[in-house]
Amino acid sequence: MFTGIVEEIGLIKSFDGHRLVVECSKVLDGTQVGDSIAIDGCCQTVVDMNSNTFTADVSSETLRITKGFKTGEAVNLERALTPNTRIGGHIVQGHVDGVAKYIGDMTFELPQELDKYIVYKGSVTVNGVSLTVSKNVNQTFSVAIIPHTLDNTNLKYLKSGDFVNIETDIIGRYIEKFLSTQNNVSNINENFLKENGFI
Repeated sequence: MFTGIVEEIGLIKSFDGHRLVVECSKVLDGTQVGDSIAIDGCCQTVVDMNSNTFTADVSSETLRITKGFKTGEAVNLERALTPNTRIGGHIVQGHVDGVAKYIGDMTFELPQELDKYIVYKGSVTVNGVSLTVSKNVNQTFSVAIIPHTLDNTNLKYLKSGDFVNIETDIIGRYIEKFLSTQNNVSNINENFLKENGFI
C-alpha cells in the first residue's frame, strides 16, 4: 500500500520487456529484496539491488494495463507504507486501473469505464501521484497541482499526447461492489415487495 506522495524521480536504466532496472537513491534506503516500490504508480517487487539501482520483474499483466516502461524514462518512485508512515495523500494500492491521455493544462482524457470513478474534489493517482480532481466532464478530468508537486514528480515532463498510469480511488470501487446486485443473490423482487405492502 502507498500514499501517492512521490519520494524521488528515478531513471529507467534498462528494460528488456521483462526485467526493469531503475537508477535511484532515496528509495533504496532501508529497502531489501522482496520489498515493494511503486514505479509511476505501479507496485513492483524488488528482486535485486545495489548501491544505486534496483531491479524488478515486470509481468505481462502489468504491461497490458499500464503505459509501460522505456529505457531513459524518468519515473516517480515511492516505497510501500510502514506502520508509522504519515498518510499525506490517500490510500493507493499500486494497482493501476488503466491509462489516460494528457491533453494539456493538467487535463487528461480517460476510457469510459474509468470515468465513473472520477469524482469532483475526489482523489486520483496519476503516475503514482496523489492528486485532487478539480474538474470532470465528458471523459476528461483536470487536477489541482501545487508547484512543489510539479517540481518533484515526472508530471513536469508531460507533453500533449503522452499517456499516464491512472489508479482510481479504491473507496469508490468498493462502494460500487457493495451496492451491486449482479454479483450478489437477493431475495427482493416484485412479488416480495407486493407481499410486504411496498407496492
